[in-house]
Amino acid sequence: MNTRPTPSGPVAPCTPALKFREIPESDIERALALAYLAFHEKPEDELRSHHKDLLRGCARVGAYDGDELVGMVAAFPFTLSVPGGELPCPGVTFACVAPTHRRRGALSGLLAELFARCAAEDWPLAALWASEAVIYGRFGFGDATHGITVELDSTRPLALRIAPDERPLRLVDPADAPALIAGFYERTRAARPGRIGRTKAWWTEEWMNEKDEDDEDMSPPRTVVIGEPLAGYAIYRTKRDESTPGAPGLVRVDDLEAETPAAAAALWQYLASIDLTGKVRAWGRPLDDPLLLFAADRDQVRVTDEFPALWVRLTDVRAALLRRSWAAPVDLVLDVHDAHLPDNSGPHRLTSGPDGTAYEPTHDPADLSVDVRDLAACYLGGTRMTALVHAGLAAEHTPGAAAALDAALHTELLPHTVDGF
Repeated sequence: MNTRPTPSGPVAPCTPALKFREIPESDIERALALAYLAFHEKPEDELRSHHKDLLRGCARVGAYDGDELVGMVAAFPFTLSVPGGELPCPGVTFACVAPTHRRRGALSGLLAELFARCAAEDWPLAALWASEAVIYGRFGFGDATHGITVELDSTRPLALRIAPDERPLRLVDPADAPALIAGFYERTRAARPGRIGRTKAWWTEEWMNEKDEDDEDMSPPRTVVIGEPLAGYAIYRTKRDESTPGAPGLVRVDDLEAETPAAAAALWQYLASIDLTGKVRAWGRPLDDPLLLFAADRDQVRVTDEFPALWVRLTDVRAALLRRSWAAPVDLVLDVHDAHLPDNSGPHRLTSGPDGTAYEPTHDPADLSVDVRDLAACYLGGTRMTALVHAGLAAEHTPGAAAALDAALHTELLPHTVDGF
């Protein structure tokens, strides 16, 4: 669920009357009522039941004015792929504040309580999807992954510069798909930072749900796979264009993974050849999707949108830096500013090389000064520190320091997230 708690503006001090505590399971109905009030929603019983199940599996923090629940955040117990491994990373969702309690510090108190839990549970990261991005930057979240929407004109065969994999494709029953493709997804997500681990329930309830929450006209999910053993898959839905009789329909690609460019080409070629359709739309593709290079005609394959996707918060900068791998040796002093978690602030010497990684307080002069939100944007390798310096968002005190950090943070594939929550 998108997060939309309050209009932008300075962070409000927390009102003393508000108390922040765990939302018990007995208050989940009240929590949903608050969320639907804040997001102007009136879901059907089936979707409401789904939201209830989601909240049961989340950590839940409430803002209470006396006995009245007036704000909340929830957090999925996710793990996130980072360079060299993965880390626990609560996925913040259902963030909302009652309209009667706007600008009274409810969100500040809720996130402070969540950050305290991150420290207690050894969660060095937190993440969210932001419907109002300006809000969360103020709390130290940085846009760590970006996505693009790609549209293919499928009124004609997809022109390719490479030969597609010729192994047969087959459609898989949605009930059988998670067991078949989950292992493949896990292998591919390890190669690209920014991806969450999908549980069996997440596969079933989020990816293979027969009804689409955003568009009730969409078909149930279809899954096509290639190769034996598996070399790739695509999850997609279709719908007809009811506005004009005989108009070609739409193929919406929700997820596509392939181990080789040839396998990816075969999947895209299949999606573009589905009868009675004339457009393929893929939302949330990575910025470095190889389709953009092996498509022979870029008038046929167009990027129609680019957007920030996953916003990451370094709740423990030291732990986050120590628990990722580095592409090149680095030795420099970072002076980090964190207005909400002061233990993250101050100059620290970051060193990484054959003997391991260290990040320790120092009195040495800083080579780079950066806000924690901008360090978070760089953390997965999707934003360059040199770009932040050129934009005036970070200060380079030693020439070449930003480029050295970029080299160390580099990842072969850009970070990418398609799992919204």
